[in-house]
Amino acid sequence: MKQPHILCEEKDISEYVILPGDPARVLRVGEFLDSYEEIAYNREFRTIRGYYKGVPITITSTGIGGPSAAIAIEELISCGARYLIRIGSAGAVQPNIRLGDLVICSAAVREDGTTNMYVSPNYPAVSDIKFTNLIINTCEELKYRYHCGLVRSHDSFYIDEENQIMEKWSKKNVLASDMETASLFVLGQIRGVKVASILNNVVEYKSDTKKGIVDYAMESIGTVEGERREIILALESLKKLYDQR
Repeated sequence: MKQPHILCEEKDISEYVILPGDPARVLRVGEFLDSYEEIAYNREFRTIRGYYKGVPITITSTGIGGPSAAIAIEELISCGARYLIRIGSAGAVQPNIRLGDLVICSAAVREDGTTNMYVSPNYPAVSDIKFTNLIINTCEELKYRYHCGLVRSHDSFYIDEENQIMEKWSKKNVLASDMETASLFVLGQIRGVKVASILNNVVEYKSDTKKGIVDYAMESIGTVEGERREIILALESLKKLYDQR
């Protein structure tokens, strides 16, 4: 059955899925594939299907925030997705995280609304341990600079207490903030699929968020290299997983 939002059905979706937020990034991932075709593009959800070194891979954009990400994830799982990696952007919550550094997420603070619609706040948002360890090992083989640990998923950039919130979570050793990782992790656990998240830092700690995002959109050198690395890391990790199976 064709899904109502991503407009895909089971034959369109691989077990192995990469989840960028931005529909334009879907095509940038496609440039790294051996070949691909666009399956559907509806609202914020763009899906392509292709092969990377012989591995069948689907890439679907999730849009901005937990609500749209959860819709895409649910519908992809309904179509047979079993291993899902988010590749997104983040803002650093620690001063040692540079522009373009990768953050491999072990778990997420659930400071969003979407996951609370699924389960009570004391339910943890955690990645799949084996899947995440495979990504870490692959990242070390690639010699990419990375950090691994907790992130925070939230619902808005423009709130009056943003600086105070960042300081609070920085003191708790949270590495970075994004908007979708918690939704992916909670759904992964509830639906019984393997999930992981790789984030590219596009805003340094205590710098201007809006300017950082604009710089990323305008292809700042460091953040573009971070995106390239997170794409390669996700693809190489799925290749390794495929070979191991």
